[in-house]
Amino acid sequence: MRTRSLLLTGAHRLAILAYVVFALFPLFWLLKVSVTPNDLLYSEGVRMWPSRMTFEHFNFVIAHSAFPTFFKNSLIVAGATAVVVTILASLSGYALSRFSFRAKYWIVALMLITQMFPLVMLVAPIFKMLSPLGLTNSLTGLVIVYSAFNVPFATFLMQSFFDGIPKDLEEAAMIDGATQFVAFRQIILPLTLPGIAATLGFVFTAAWSELLFALMLISGNDAATFPVGLLTFVSKFSVDFGQMMAAGVLALIPACLFFLLIQRYLVQGLTAGAVKG
Repeated sequence: MRTRSLLLTGAHRLAILAYVVFALFPLFWLLKVSVTPNDLLYSEGVRMWPSRMTFEHFNFVIAHSAFPTFFKNSLIVAGATAVVVTILASLSGYALSRFSFRAKYWIVALMLITQMFPLVMLVAPIFKMLSPLGLTNSLTGLVIVYSAFNVPFATFLMQSFFDGIPKDLEEAAMIDGATQFVAFRQIILPLTLPGIAATLGFVFTAAWSELLFALMLISGNDAATFPVGLLTFVSKFSVDFGQMMAAGVLALIPACLFFLLIQRYLVQGLTAGAVKG
């Protein structure tokens, strides 16, 4: 029995290791290509690491391309979308969790229906709506569109966290003289910080990497985000993989730093509802 247990433990750890390698290998290859000189990219064939490294791709991307503008635009759009969606989702999730009203189930059904349509079929109607308002080539238009598509899921996510908090806490606060809003702000919100962190992380990542609407609604480099900016490294007859991969490595930094900052709350949020022994 002990031998069998050791074998199962070893197999389990090997499976986890294989999954980690499978998940991280594309990122490793991204870094490897970004530091490979152009003359070695094809001549050396498939190698785990180039025989000679260079940082000329990073130098070109940072100093001689429009990538800093794309980078800044993505930070603005993703950050603004994450904040707006989290605020709206917190309020609406609390309302769905705590209040009963006649149209509640219709609202929930409509929010679910919005998640069923393929995004590509909504590009033309959204463009038609935003064009008369002058929002088709602006960061504000992207924030509005991203917020509209992320609020439903974020609302359900926040509602699940509010459902896990006993109503007795705010009822006790209101007995002591606090209003519903004061109880929500001072008692309930601090308890849902893990949920807020999880929502922020989800929405920030979704807005940071979104390509379809950014490609269709933005027509110039001044308002382009980095997923669209990566396409500038693709010409009619060739693809500069070194510069594209270097830009991809740089684009990973904000997302990694963001998740590092909210890691403590994010882990609590993702494990909320687990059975405690």
